[in-house]
Amino acid sequence: MAEEFKTKQKVYDMMLYAYPALAQFPKSEKYALATDIKRCMHMLYALCISVEKKYYKKNTLQDMDVELATLQGYIRLAQELTFLPFKKYEYWSGLLVEIGKMLGGLIKAAKQ
Repeated sequence: MAEEFKTKQKVYDMMLYAYPALAQFPKSEKYALATDIKRCMHMLYALCISVEKKYYKKNTLQDMDVELATLQGYIRLAQELTFLPFKKYEYWSGLLVEIGKMLGGLIKAAKQ
C-alpha cells in the first residue's frame, strides 16, 4: 500500500519537472504534442489515485502501464523532433523508468 503512495508522489514530481520543459516547446507544438503529453501525465496521475481507492487494482495497474508506455513514446518523439533537449529527455526518461519499476512491482504484487 505504501508503494502506491510513493508511485503517486513520483508521478507528481515528474509532472513538476515536465511543465517547465513543455513550456519551452515551439509555439506550433504547444497545443499539439505538448497537450498530448500533459493529457498522458494527468491520466497517469488519475490512475494512481484510482489504484489507491480501488479494492481490485489489476486492471487499473495495466491501464497505468499502457499510459506510461504512451508517455514514454511521446517524450521520445519530442526529443527526436528536437523539441526537448537531450539532457532534459535523459532526466525525464529516468523518472519514467523509476515509475515503471515501481509500477512493475505493484503489478507483480497484484497478480499474487
